[in-house]
Amino acid sequence: MENKITLTPENIQQVLSSSSADHLVLLSFYSAQHPDCIAQAAILDELAAQYSSCITIATLDCDLQQALAGQLAQQVGLQALPTVVVLKAGSPVDVLAGAKTKEEITKVLTEHLPSPELILLDQAKQALTSGDLNGAYSHAKQAYDIAKGNPRVNLVFADICIQIQKTDDAAALLATIPEDQHDAYYHNLQAKLVQAQEAQESPEVKKLMQAVEQNPDDLSLLCELAQAQVDAGQKEEALASLFKVLSKDLSFGEAKKGFLDIIASLPDGDAVAATFRRKLYSLLY
Repeated sequence: MENKITLTPENIQQVLSSSSADHLVLLSFYSAQHPDCIAQAAILDELAAQYSSCITIATLDCDLQQALAGQLAQQVGLQALPTVVVLKAGSPVDVLAGAKTKEEITKVLTEHLPSPELILLDQAKQALTSGDLNGAYSHAKQAYDIAKGNPRVNLVFADICIQIQKTDDAAALLATIPEDQHDAYYHNLQAKLVQAQEAQESPEVKKLMQAVEQNPDDLSLLCELAQAQVDAGQKEEALASLFKVLSKDLSFGEAKKGFLDIIASLPDGDAVAATFRRKLYSLLY
């Protein structure tokens, strides 16, 4: 179900019962004849996007659904438009009567929703489930920046790092987990990390590294090494190999395209991507 719904007699029971301890439904009494309702609807749209995984905006158009609006207005004691009723676990927990600012509504949401890092963590898990590793990494990194000492945040972040082959980061995150919290999820991640690290020990990479040591000026060989490193999940090492090529010949073969492709494959906010992007700019400008 989308998190912006127009209420009708047919869907009202399903929508209002969808609230839970971690998911709020904001029942918005709306009329297009009231400028304050239109202004507040825009604010609610912003909040729907900001809290996409943990709130649903359920708009009741009082002009189009007069009978339903009258019935619900009696139940909540409606006195003004706009009014927002906050539902949690099937029950009203707050009523915001009259026009409210985004800050006022946000304050109420934070009183009833999980902490920001847990919201971000939930968004990371959803992105991970849908295969959006970039989005998963971005949400988990934000959660980690807010609450670095939260073992659950660190475990989920480590899980994502393993899946995008950032094994050093994953190992560092797992090292922060206290021994008394080494649960089944932790041990599963440790096993996945070992497998990922073993997969990166590529015989082809070792062979090409030896060849490069013997022929350091062979740019084609460096490009071959970079491709083997990418195949083994060693993207940072591949960028370093291609940067050596570009430092000697900025127009050599497909080196620059390969370099930019690797950067584009890294998640938003990745420090490695930022570092090597700056290095390339130093060559270009």
